Amino acid sequence: MRDQEPSPGPAEQRLTTKEAAELLGVKPETVYAYVSRGQLSSRRVPGGRGSTFDADEVAALARRNRRESSGSPASGGELSVRTRITLIEQDRYYFRGVDATELATRHSYEEVAEWLWTGTLHPGVTFTAPKSSVTVARHAVDALPEHAGPTDRLRVAAIAAAVADPLRFDLSEDAVLGTARILIPSLVAALPARGGRRDEGPLAHRLWARLSGQEPDEASLRVLDTALALLVDHDLAASTLAVRVAASARAHAYAAVSAGLGVLEGPLHGAASSHAHRLLLDVLDQGDAAPPIAEELRAGRRIPGLGHRLYQGEDPRARVLFRLLEELPHAAPALAAARDIVATTARHTPLHANVDLALAVFTASSGMPSSAGETIFAVARTAGWIAHALEEYGERPLRMRPSGHYVGPKPPQPLPE
Repeated sequence: MRDQEPSPGPAEQRLTTKEAAELLGVKPETVYAYVSRGQLSSRRVPGGRGSTFDADEVAALARRNRRESSGSPASGGELSVRTRITLIEQDRYYFRGVDATELATRHSYEEVAEWLWTGTLHPGVTFTAPKSSVTVARHAVDALPEHAGPTDRLRVAAIAAAVADPLRFDLSEDAVLGTARILIPSLVAALPARGGRRDEGPLAHRLWARLSGQEPDEASLRVLDTALALLVDHDLAASTLAVRVAASARAHAYAAVSAGLGVLEGPLHGAASSHAHRLLLDVLDQGDAAPPIAEELRAGRRIPGLGHRLYQGEDPRARVLFRLLEELPHAAPALAAARDIVATTARHTPLHANVDLALAVFTASSGMPSSAGETIFAVARTAGWIAHALEEYGERPLRMRPSGHYVGPKPPQPLPE
């Protein structure tokens, strides 16, 4: 916004650049960044080189920044971040205002990712990576020990691909989108192949060869592609918040994705489908859900694959996947085991199946290892992380800085002996 010349009204209070910066808690140059983005208006000092700012306008911006950084009272003190990407309400979720389940069932993963990034559909789009990026990522992943998990491999692949990209520090929208379209297929290509290695065609087809040695049919590939599209984003999950923190510090897209992968490795986030997969195999082996569930409860563990804190009713992602899985004849035994788990648990706690149980049915019936669901989740969510990083790059830098509530000994304390 250009500097404006009119003289101030009688009741208008003006602040110097230094005063405005102190009130906002930023450096003076950041004040002028707010002006360039239209968040503040400035006025030249008559006969001088400095600018002044409306005190009420500065105070309003300071209040808004504090709400964004630490959450408003209405949010219960939790961090609240404005976003245009995903909305979850009334047991449904939406990508940029469009029903996410409808998008996922009608469009490929790549098309849904483009919608999430740009708000525009690109029918038939596929993501490909240059040979140089794939080669360096594969070499790095191949050097890992055999027991390395899928998230280990993906994180190493992301770091290797970053080192191979000299333009990674360009945070402009076009550059970040170019990175995303290269990074996602590089991650998939770097994973060890279980079937014949495939590096072209839709991403779901390439990913299948990294997850199963079985030859897929079209119905199974559709389930995998739909699962990727359904899982592309889910508001501010823990891994997504980590990505936004990294992007707030202006880490490049590869580093932001690596931050998300680090959080995803926790047992309470990305690994949930692995636990559901193993439970499902136990039920199939014993022919009854009761003994495995009793063992889980005896060990003090919650039953994996059931319930979700954001949905009072059925997880809409699970609903879509179960409907598609019913079209796969070889998935029938695993589907029956999943229903047994839900019914057995419902005797005490009526919980709906969530997307982790649906993923477990798919991976267990497709000859995939228990870690396959974690891989699917991570690859899918990379597109959502990029969307959130892009959104955060457009916000005030370093705004993800909550204040610590100190509860230690009251100072000053004597020096320790």
